[in-house]
Amino acid sequence: MAVEGFPYYIEFRHVYKTFDRPILVDTNFYVPAGETVAIIGRSGVGKSVSLGHIMGFLKPDQGRVIVGNRDITFFDEAELRKIRKKVTMVFQSGALFDSLSVGENILFSLELRDDYDEKNKEDVVDGLLDLVDLLPYRDAYPADLSTGHRRAVAIARALAAQPECVLYDEPTTMVDPIMANHLGNLMLRLKMQLHLTSVVVTHDLELMRKVADRVVFLSEGKVAYFGPVEGLEACDHEQIQEFLTLDRIS
Repeated sequence: MAVEGFPYYIEFRHVYKTFDRPILVDTNFYVPAGETVAIIGRSGVGKSVSLGHIMGFLKPDQGRVIVGNRDITFFDEAELRKIRKKVTMVFQSGALFDSLSVGENILFSLELRDDYDEKNKEDVVDGLLDLVDLLPYRDAYPADLSTGHRRAVAIARALAAQPECVLYDEPTTMVDPIMANHLGNLMLRLKMQLHLTSVVVTHDLELMRKVADRVVFLSEGKVAYFGPVEGLEACDHEQIQEFLTLDRIS
């Protein structure tokens, strides 16, 4: 539900961030509730840094970061933990516990919930694995799975927390085209069925076109384009056209 003054679920307002060099420079974009925004661009332009700001792992040098219709810019760790119950992240590595089975990894997230119900825990785990088409792998271990399947397990574990928003960090990197297509279809299905708000950092333009409502193209720390996916092709920014051309060639 929109809050007066903060109409978008996520919003960057004139965000600046510098490490050894400027990473984000006067960055502005927003994510309406229930929509998916893709953040694309070359390596090192601030895509993952943007996710870090949304999760509250990083603070902007200047500007405001809105998450969950709240200004989290100056939130302390206790306040950020409340936000992280609503917003969860699927890391590129999957970040699964190697010593736990697939089912146990998901159960771990369930036990962090305040409304956790001991009686139906097995049904919930099975339901989440079925949702991501991995029920047959319930007793397998992460080391037994492909990269793509580990990412799907990570998505199921993220959903166990019943989030309002999911952040995806390069979900199709280092997976084969068939699995990339499967993950894209899964993300689209979750968006349609659960009405999740999502931010997807990706180099995969096919994934972007499949799941995103809007796209942010970052170039040298600045937003070179923000708008509907279909408008990206018409943008005459030199780096955007080069990026699109390389994608068509590949």
